[in-house]
Amino acid sequence: MNKEGLLIVVSGFSGAGKGTVMKRLIEKYQSYALSISATTRAPREGEVNGREYFFKTVEEFKEMIARDELIEYAQYVNNFYGTPKHYVEEQLKAGRNVILEIEIQGALKIKEKFPDAVLMFIVPPSAKVLKERLIGRGTESLDVVHARLKRAVEEAEGVEAYDYVVVNDDLETCVEDINEIILSEQKKVAKNLTLINNIRDELKCFSKGE
Repeated sequence: MNKEGLLIVVSGFSGAGKGTVMKRLIEKYQSYALSISATTRAPREGEVNGREYFFKTVEEFKEMIARDELIEYAQYVNNFYGTPKHYVEEQLKAGRNVILEIEIQGALKIKEKFPDAVLMFIVPPSAKVLKERLIGRGTESLDVVHARLKRAVEEAEGVEAYDYVVVNDDLETCVEDINEIILSEQKKVAKNLTLINNIRDELKCFSKGE
């Protein structure tokens, strides 16, 4: 089997619960590694630098861009988000499936650079549920909630670029759906050419009557 891990890009409307889903996936299966993004947004209550995000000033973030330390970066609701390069490359080589939890702008950039990346878009059961979840978080003003809902309208137009859409209605079901998709991706022929070529070489002895 292919020893290098898969690059998995997960996006979704703000409030769709993608962070909770990814946390549960990591807890349940050891084959996944969640890439920690860098961001210029302020930490929410309970968030720790280097655990949920690498929290940066705008100046620090721009320095990372200048040093080519990011695989991708994008601006979303007045803040910058980006994916540090070193951690991702290290985990893939170690055979772990690396999850990038990023917005649609960054996801499309990743697909351009890494055509084999698997793109998933997590959605709530309905727009009504999405609004209820955003308001229910209680972490942002109504103006920011409305900005996120407006952004969701724009994101909905770009979902066709993704490989899979996963509905987050029930947490455990959503986690299992994602894991099954990744297991299926790992079995694709293109991901196992090394194994196939090895078997072909071993079979040649039979064609020679050995």
